[in-house]
Amino acid sequence: MKLNKVLLALLALSFQSQAADMQTLDEVVVTAPQSDEPLTVRTNPKAPRQPVPAHDGADYLKTIPGFSVIRKGGTDGDPVFRGMAGSRLNILLDGETILGGCGGRMDPPTAYIFPAAYDRITVLKGPQTVLYGPGNSAGVVLFEREIKRAEQAGVKANGSVMGGSFGRNDEMAEVRAGTPDYYIQGNATRSHSGNYKDGNGARVHSAYTRWSGNAALGWTPDDNTRLEMTLAKSDGEAAYADRTVDGSKFERDNYGLKFEKKRLSSTVDSIEAQAYYNYIDHVMDSYSLRAGGNPASMMAAMNPDRRTTGGRLAVGLALGSAVSAKIGIDTQHNEHKNRYGAAPGYMGDYTLKARDEDASFRNTGLFGEVSFITSERGQIVGGLRFDNWDAKDNRAAMIMRGMGMVANPTSKQSRSETLSSGFARYEHGMASSTVYVGLGRTERAPDYWELISKESAATASAFNTKPEKTTQLDIGVNIAGEGISGSVSAFYSKVNDFILIQSGVMKGMSSVSIARNIKATTYGAEAGLTYLVANNWKLNGSLAYVHGENDTDNVALGQIPPLEARIGANYDDKVWSAGALLRLVSEQDRFTANQGNIAGQDIGRTSGFGIFSVNGGWRPRKGMQLTAGVDNLFDRLYAEHISRAGSMVSGFTQTTRVNEPGRTVWVKGNIEF
Repeated sequence: MKLNKVLLALLALSFQSQAADMQTLDEVVVTAPQSDEPLTVRTNPKAPRQPVPAHDGADYLKTIPGFSVIRKGGTDGDPVFRGMAGSRLNILLDGETILGGCGGRMDPPTAYIFPAAYDRITVLKGPQTVLYGPGNSAGVVLFEREIKRAEQAGVKANGSVMGGSFGRNDEMAEVRAGTPDYYIQGNATRSHSGNYKDGNGARVHSAYTRWSGNAALGWTPDDNTRLEMTLAKSDGEAAYADRTVDGSKFERDNYGLKFEKKRLSSTVDSIEAQAYYNYIDHVMDSYSLRAGGNPASMMAAMNPDRRTTGGRLAVGLALGSAVSAKIGIDTQHNEHKNRYGAAPGYMGDYTLKARDEDASFRNTGLFGEVSFITSERGQIVGGLRFDNWDAKDNRAAMIMRGMGMVANPTSKQSRSETLSSGFARYEHGMASSTVYVGLGRTERAPDYWELISKESAATASAFNTKPEKTTQLDIGVNIAGEGISGSVSAFYSKVNDFILIQSGVMKGMSSVSIARNIKATTYGAEAGLTYLVANNWKLNGSLAYVHGENDTDNVALGQIPPLEARIGANYDDKVWSAGALLRLVSEQDRFTANQGNIAGQDIGRTSGFGIFSVNGGWRPRKGMQLTAGVDNLFDRLYAEHISRAGSMVSGFTQTTRVNEPGRTVWVKGNIEF
C-alpha cells in the first residue's frame, strides 16, 4: 500500500477519535501543539520540544499541524500554512507588523523572530477574525509576551543553553525586576550553527549566526492598568544554498509604546492602544560568506531597507450578560528602498550611494467583532472589517531586467483600494466537546513581492495586479474527555483573483517571474489526538492534508505540501521523561512546474519519507530541566516538496532541492530563578 493511502487511513481514524487540547495533559516535550479552542492553537515556545529547539519563527511553526517551511538554507525559511504563504498568513509580534526587505524573500517576517524571547504563540486559522490586520486569508500568527503585575518587589530570571550537531549552539537569558507599580524586563538570545550535512553526508551551505535583545519598561499602578515602552534590536548573517548570494546583515531596530486599561465601566470593558516603529536594514552579497566570492564584481552587494510605522486602538464592550464586542482602528505605513554596488572599499562602493525608494504602502482599517451567547451551550461570533489601502510605484521610467533596461509603464503611479472582510461562526458546546462551523470572506491587497519585485504577463510591472478575494468554510470539533483529547478542523476555500507567481517566463532574451490573477480552489483538514495510556504515559498523533487546484489553467495549484502524519509516544513522571516521534510524509505527484508563491515555485514530483526521532529529559529539582534528543535517527536523505532548488555554490554539491539535515544530536538545559 502506498504511503499516502496509509496516511489517509490514519486521517480517518483521527476523525473518528474526536480529537483536542493537548495542553490539558501537562505536556513536557512538545511534538505537535494542537487546538485548545475552535480554530485556535496555543503553545509555549520556551518549552523543550522535538525536533531540535527552534531558532526562528518559521522553524517553530513547522511543529504545528498544517504548517510547512520552504527551506533555503539553515535559517530564514518561509512558513506555509495550508499551502498558503506570504501575506496570506499575517505575522504579528506583540501586535506589531514587521516586514522584510529582500525582494527575493531572504528575510520573511519570521526571520526576525526568536521564539524563546516570547511567552506564547497563538495560531488563528482561516479568515475567522478581523482583529489583527487585513488580508489574513490563511490565518494569523501572534507571538506574544505575557506580563502580570507583581504582587511584591522581586527579581525573576530564566535562561537556556543548547548545543548540537554541526556546531549548533543557542543561548537565551531573561530577567524581570520590579514592584507592584513598576517593572523592567530584558532578554537576549543568540543562535549559531555551522554548515549542516544531509543524510548522504554532503555539506549544505547553511551556516548562520543570529542575535537579539529586547527590553521593556512598564508602569502598573493597579491590576487593571499597564503602560509599557519597549525596544528591540537584532542582527545576524546567514548562508543560503538556494541562490548566488548570502545574507550578511539582518539588522532590526524597534520601538513601541502600549497602553492597556481594563474594567473602566459596566459597558467599557477595556481599552488597548499601541504605536510602533520597525526598521529593517538588510544586506545580501556574493563574498562575505562564500568561498571564491569577488567583492569587486558588478552588483556584488544589495542593501534594501524597510521602514514600518503603525498603531492600533481597540475598545472592548460588555453589552449585557450575553453580548460582548471589540471595535477599533489600526493603521500601518511602510516604505521600501534599495541600493546596490560593490563591496566597501571598491569602486562603486554601495555604502556610499543614496538609497532609492521603489515603493510605499499605507493601510487603515476599521474593525468590529461581536460574541453573542444564544443559549446555555450556543454562541455566535462574527465580525466586519473595512480597509483603505494605498500603494505607490516609486520606480523610475526605466528599470533593470537582467543586464539591460526596460520600460516601467507604471512609474510614479498610485493606486487605492477599499477592501472588505467579514466572518460568522456558530459554536456549540456539549459535555466535553465543542463543535463549530464558520464562513469567512476576506480581500487581500497584493504585497510588495507581488506588485514590485515581479512583472506582469504583458509588461515589466505587476503594479496593477488585482486584490485577492477568498471565501472559506471552516468546520470542526474539539473534545477534551477523560484520558483522551484532540481536535479536527476542515476547510473549503474558493479564491477569485488568486495571485499566482510563475517563474521561467521568457521575455525577449530574459527569463522572468510574473504575477498573474487566476481562480483557485483549496480544501483540507488537520486532526490531532492525545491518549493518556497510564498516569505517566501518553500517545499522540496529528495529520494534515491540503489539496489545491488552479481552476483557470486546470492544473494543480503550485507549492501545496503533501499529506503528513506525526505519531509520538511520551513518558513523564515529573523527574524523568522520554519520547519518540515518527514523522511520515506522503509522496506528492500533484505539481505544476514553475508555479507557486512569492517564496518558491514547484520543481517536480517528490517521493514520500519517514523520519524517526527520540528524546529524553531530567528535572533534578524545581526550575531546572535537562533535555536531549536525536533527530532523524536513521540519517535519512530527504527534502521537503515545497523547498527551494539547490544553487551551484563553490565547494558544495548542487542538489535538486535544498536537502534537510541528516542525523542531528542535541542537548538543552533550562533554569529558572
